Amino acid sequence: MADKQNNPSDGNTPIIQLIDVHKRFGTHVVLDGVNLSIPEGQTLVIIGASGVGKSVLIKHIVGLLQPDSGQVYYRGQRVDGLSEKKFSKLRRNFGYLFQLSALFDSMTAGQNVAFPVEQASKKSRAEIDRLVATKLRLVGLDGVQHKMPTELSGGQKKRVALARAIALDPEVILYDEPTTGLDPVRADVINELILRLKNNLRVTSIVVTHDLSTVFKVADRVAMLMGGNFIFDGTPTELRESTEPRVQRFISGRASEEDLLELDGAA
Repeated sequence: MADKQNNPSDGNTPIIQLIDVHKRFGTHVVLDGVNLSIPEGQTLVIIGASGVGKSVLIKHIVGLLQPDSGQVYYRGQRVDGLSEKKFSKLRRNFGYLFQLSALFDSMTAGQNVAFPVEQASKKSRAEIDRLVATKLRLVGLDGVQHKMPTELSGGQKKRVALARAIALDPEVILYDEPTTGLDPVRADVINELILRLKNNLRVTSIVVTHDLSTVFKVADRVAMLMGGNFIFDGTPTELRESTEPRVQRFISGRASEEDLLELDGAA
């Protein structure tokens, strides 16, 4: 596995760092000593089968989950174990695009985007309205402010949720399965937005996905999670060329012998 970890003592402090992070739910081990360093400005794509812990991992980064043991750092500051009050201020540096968009159904698109701004600032109504228009314009949706979520397509909902995620000008954007439920064309629109936001806003991006089109379009670096830890960490080109059988099965979409034996047992 390629070693992409930064040395904390080399003066190049990563924007995000996880050190020996462990997490289990009951007897099920999800993260088993995970180490991860993410330099500022990088787009890291985390891949792996459903249920391996990709979303669990990024929830540790934003304090939605706490590790059983290990350490989580943001810009050199240890953040695991912070009180919710302290972490809530820090969380403004993160934008989070949830897998199912998680828009408030009782609010218009504009109100959804405005919500985090209203919670975190004392901007005037006019200032907030201008900000909402700007963020929606960045995702190609200025003009939908007064539409309800039920009036939007799946792709539009994702883009409104993304506008909300960038409402507070975060330094880091976390994308949890951003193309789930979208057709290939709409998925490519989201992938293009991930690239544009990185370039326009100069953000660090962490993308959790099993969509290979997303991997090969947006990633600077790819890490594959399996069995509680990373079995691959490298560039998209290195991913294609990897001789690791589990990586190749994932890329080609081939079931393992163990998977097929499970089917035989169920027959």
